[in-house]
Amino acid sequence: MTTNVEPSNGKEKNAFELASDEYLSKVDIDYSYKFTKSLEEYKTNEKLGYRTAGSEAEIKTGNKIYEEMKNIGLTEVTRDEFTLDTWEFEKAELSFKDANGQDYHSVLGAYQVNFNTNGVKEFDVVYAGKGTKNDLAELDIEGKIVLVDINQREEWWVNYPALQAHFKGAAAIIAVQEGGYSEVDPDALNAQDICGPDDAPAFSMSQTDAKVLKEAISNSETGTLKVNFDAKSTVNFDGKSYNYYGKIIGKDPESYIILSAHYDSYFTGFQDDNAAIGLMLGIAKGLIDSGYQPEKTIIFNALAAEEWGVSNTRYDWSTGAYNQIFRIHPEWAGKAVANINFELPAYEHAKSEEIRSVYELKPYLEDFAKKVPAVDGVYEEGISVVSPLRTWSDDFSFSLGGVPALRNDFQDSEFMRTHYHSQFDTDETYNEKAYLFHHNLYGLLAIYYDQTAVVPLDFTVRLNALKESINQDVFEQSGVSSKELVSQIDEVIAEVDKVNSEVKNINENYQQALNEGDEKTAKKLYEDSRTLNAKLLETFKLAQDQLVKLTWEDVQIFPHEYAQNNIENLSLSIEALNKGEINTALDEYLWAVDNNWYAYDWDREVFDYFTDYVVDQPEERLMWGAGRVIGHVDLYDQINSLIEKKEQPNADVSEELKALNSALENQIQLLKTLVNEELESVKAISETLTK
Repeated sequence: MTTNVEPSNGKEKNAFELASDEYLSKVDIDYSYKFTKSLEEYKTNEKLGYRTAGSEAEIKTGNKIYEEMKNIGLTEVTRDEFTLDTWEFEKAELSFKDANGQDYHSVLGAYQVNFNTNGVKEFDVVYAGKGTKNDLAELDIEGKIVLVDINQREEWWVNYPALQAHFKGAAAIIAVQEGGYSEVDPDALNAQDICGPDDAPAFSMSQTDAKVLKEAISNSETGTLKVNFDAKSTVNFDGKSYNYYGKIIGKDPESYIILSAHYDSYFTGFQDDNAAIGLMLGIAKGLIDSGYQPEKTIIFNALAAEEWGVSNTRYDWSTGAYNQIFRIHPEWAGKAVANINFELPAYEHAKSEEIRSVYELKPYLEDFAKKVPAVDGVYEEGISVVSPLRTWSDDFSFSLGGVPALRNDFQDSEFMRTHYHSQFDTDETYNEKAYLFHHNLYGLLAIYYDQTAVVPLDFTVRLNALKESINQDVFEQSGVSSKELVSQIDEVIAEVDKVNSEVKNINENYQQALNEGDEKTAKKLYEDSRTLNAKLLETFKLAQDQLVKLTWEDVQIFPHEYAQNNIENLSLSIEALNKGEINTALDEYLWAVDNNWYAYDWDREVFDYFTDYVVDQPEERLMWGAGRVIGHVDLYDQINSLIEKKEQPNADVSEELKALNSALENQIQLLKTLVNEELESVKAISETLTK
């Protein structure tokens, strides 16, 4: 295994190249790997692992990281306490007689719920297909455990069948992944955040064990099977956990580059996220051992409770990061020029290494990528940069807090379908070359950032994306003009281009001064550019506050896209119904309006529950999702009415059309409002940058 370093062509190396060479010579992935493996020591479940929010295992692991930060030479090592809901999963084991009358024993995974059998307890188990309202309609599940099949990637999250069964009186559900996740092996279990209440219990079973259990149930005359269940899963509210950080203090102690990774995990969690902690500390150790003296202060932040940390909210993950930037250290916003977050880094997720970042960092990162040496046998297609961020990791919380963020991307990897959040996420997935490449890439990126005077934020990328997201057909159909908004965007892009030129000039002069060892000039350039740096970060926070919204499926969108999507699908639904095509309206359009996908398969009580906890819940429990979903169009009654009528010839759908037309008109009015608000936001970006 080798690192290919571009030849210098006889030229004297610059400050970045010299620092890079020293750093690369000190990278020690054996250290990182060994520390990664050591994180498996503490667990809540002796058979499966788990290091969960606020658990004893998480706290002991955090203390271990705290000591290691000091051991490798980080300074001002700090333990930050915060409040969260805690989860200890100790056991879940099921015993029963199989179809041949033989004893069978199954070890289950669990979700963040309260369930304690207080020793072995007998239950009846019933199989209920996917556990939908129709599946449960003719079943007596009172006090029983309900076995259900699920595909959380293509259908719905586990909270839906769990709550449906709970409202029908079930003791718990056992979910079996039939696809989407844990596809690596029939023996694979799965764990995810529950996104639901603690009193609707859910557990996870492998396909192997479920097959045996289903056969035994089908052989039973009653359609149920007696089982012995021994389980203990405990959620406590308003507990404590801790984030940890250490520093390499630079010449400017008040300007930060933040590297982060989370240290909670499901199962063994080798890739997710033990290897990320190992990577982060490996980079820290490499920088310290190389003798690098930073211009800015580099912070290495180990975060608790990324997987889950708040009960009964849709936005129950990234709890540690949200607390760190919004509640514990809000002063980091305006001082931190970057967050580099790590996830699943010891695996080659694609042929090119994808850096996923906020819009504004894309050009800077694309330029930097050219400076990263290759590692033989990995990422043969180089480095690509994609935007915007997604919500599935801690960088999103940092970005909302005002810190320009990025991560090594992983979300589209086959690993997500196979090993992710299963007991097969072990060191057998370890790719040494990918791990080395990430040490090289992100260590060098920290140095590159450090030698940049002014935060390299290019707002033209976001503004162009905003312009490109406008669906002119929908706007014209709605009688909404985009002309003023587009004109304002173009005007601001021209202004931003001037700012970009100024930033580029300052940064090039600053880097030249560093190259020449001219500390006096470098210091003056740096100090004189603090106002500009602050304005760029202020503008970034403004853009995050006003232009980042979420769909009901947690996808980042611009504000107008919310109404735009609904108008398009409502209009097409109405058109289909006017043609008598009920199935077309149901199958292609109505489900795509807000969260109405769930109106098809769940009782109104379940649908309302998971709607209300997004639109009507205190901000402190919505965390990073607070205020990001713009509204809700409730089509539950219309969808279910149409389902009843879809087989009727010449069905009268006048009432449904009336409701849909009313919803459409409301969305058109909302689109007008959102476009006007976006216009003001674009003006505000211009004013903040140029005043």
